[in-house]
Amino acid sequence: MIDLFDDNLKRCHENFSDKLQVEYHDEYWGTPTKNIRRLFEFLSLSGMQAGLSWWMVWKRREAFRIAFDDFEVKIVANYSQDKILNLMQNKLIIRNKTKINSIINNAQKILSLTNEYGGFDEYLWSFVGDDPKVNFWKQNEVVPAVLDPAEEISKDMIRRGFKFCGPTIIYAYIQSVGVVNDHKIGCFKHGKLEFDWNR
Repeated sequence: MIDLFDDNLKRCHENFSDKLQVEYHDEYWGTPTKNIRRLFEFLSLSGMQAGLSWWMVWKRREAFRIAFDDFEVKIVANYSQDKILNLMQNKLIIRNKTKINSIINNAQKILSLTNEYGGFDEYLWSFVGDDPKVNFWKQNEVVPAVLDPAEEISKDMIRRGFKFCGPTIIYAYIQSVGVVNDHKIGCFKHGKLEFDWNR
């Protein structure tokens, strides 16, 4: 278990404003996963972020997990209109009907990948040959908003009917689930990381 705020750990930035940001950086961002619930959860939260601050969404993470049945794909894919109305009345999450409907739509599209790929995890990781892409940014460099393979993934997902999956959203998403590692040189999380199968 990582000791948050351990002064001996060198990170991408030294100016994280709060524990929430340190926890996200240390435990999630750039850590490769094939956990289907996490993949679906982070895709959903990335879509919710559109036009908003990531931290506005992330601090509501637990509320989203409760509201969306812990992002169990099969359950979300079959949400009824009554469930959608219930979500629209939930003050603990972001009550944007278009975004809520997109999460349900995306759950359905994820299920449709099963026959072709075996699952959403295999589909997503196929774009990097099942091997996380590691970039090499210096401490003072600014990471671009979009890099490969985001445009390719975005184009294919749009073709398949996914929503809120433009290149910028998808690049932030694949960073968050470790398909791409954009931790900066010298950060303790830069380089090849073990898959986190459980989180």
